[in-house]
Amino acid sequence: MSTMVDLPHHSTKKSLGQHFLHEAGVIERIVRAIDPRPEQNLVEIGPGQGALTIPLLKRLKALVADTGSAAQLSVIEFDRDLIAGLDQLSSNIAPLHIIHADVLAVDLSALAARAPLRLVGNLPYNISSPILFHALDHAAHITDMHFMLQKEVVDRIVATPGSKVYGRLSVMLQARAEVCSLLRVAPGAFRPPPKVDSAVVRIVPRPQDAVGINDAACFERVVKTAFGQRRKTLRNALDGTCTPAHLQAVGIDPSDRAERIDVARFIALANRISDER
Repeated sequence: MSTMVDLPHHSTKKSLGQHFLHEAGVIERIVRAIDPRPEQNLVEIGPGQGALTIPLLKRLKALVADTGSAAQLSVIEFDRDLIAGLDQLSSNIAPLHIIHADVLAVDLSALAARAPLRLVGNLPYNISSPILFHALDHAAHITDMHFMLQKEVVDRIVATPGSKVYGRLSVMLQARAEVCSLLRVAPGAFRPPPKVDSAVVRIVPRPQDAVGINDAACFERVVKTAFGQRRKTLRNALDGTCTPAHLQAVGIDPSDRAERIDVARFIALANRISDER
């Protein structure tokens, strides 16, 4: 029988997509996957009631005691009603830097002044994709990310060409990062339980010189347009964006559909288009 972590009472806010993780076994597996180390710069997005925050702080405190090294955990929380609880829970463990803000308005690169970021969090499911793209905008300052998301979203992130769920999110993230699904989490691990399964994904940004995208805006436009009407062939879906000759030049059959094209060929196509401008 699984054990649950006792957390302070807080009425969840449906408008913020709040589902608080509280199953101890799942929390421990996530902390092990993150494997925090001294001198690292950890930032948790959406700490909620501190289910993941407190175990991370305790792990960092133990590491600091063993090594004498510095460690820091910052959290970004939008719900003002949760701030006092987080402050109280952390007060007897280790310093916690609490940032009361909408993460989409936070300059993540500025938080990396001391060291590259390691992002973690149980993301609000209603804005998980915007948060992912916001993080990618700061990928040069991020070592890795460990996020809890809807399992459906994680499946799309890690999907390969030919899969029914391979799409824009798959290509955009895999072009910039290595992605890996780590564990599936049942609804009962949350309070209140969501109506869907969840999963934890690891995202490791690629070095900037290894990405190979010449024009980010062009790449995004090509991918978005290609998947905009999935049933269309690329000849038709990308009509007005590129010619069949562009497709053939990078090894793409114009009669193929977007879901069959791997990330490397999408990058090559976007680069071909941008180079000819």
